Amino acid sequence: MGIRQIREIGDDILTKTCKPVTQMTLRTKLLINDMLDTMYEANGVGLAAPQAGVLKRIVVIDVGEGPIIMLNPEIISAEGEQTGYEGCLSVPGKMGTVTRPNVVTVRFQDENMEWQEMTGTELLARAFCHEIDHLDGMLYVDKVEGELMESSYEDDEEDEEE
Repeated sequence: MGIRQIREIGDDILTKTCKPVTQMTLRTKLLINDMLDTMYEANGVGLAAPQAGVLKRIVVIDVGEGPIIMLNPEIISAEGEQTGYEGCLSVPGKMGTVTRPNVVTVRFQDENMEWQEMTGTELLARAFCHEIDHLDGMLYVDKVEGELMESSYEDDEEDEEE
């Protein structure tokens, strides 16, 4: 498959609302595979189609339990609250504090265009909200409490070696 260029903050495509996926085509299947490859290559936990330059309502997520592919996702319920650090592949080198629901249920279509529901807690709930925001032209930086901070993966790696 292919690695796509991840669009970064300042790119107009990240501020636009995505169009629904109406049918599964070969092109859509290839896009989904490219999005998964791109997300894994960049060590991300989620990627939305506009981050790959396509205005379609497609999200891929993997919080360590295998890939979740969602077409036309919508949040149907949200409960509780969690506040924590978030980063984004489209905002490299930065992170910020964001409050999100702690339990989120989403309704979406799978790769066979079958409707599904899935409930996620903690990191998965955060990922659902973060990625679905992308489909509506919103970035986490619009919800950050306080200032964005530098995030350096090199610092994390150095700490692990000690």
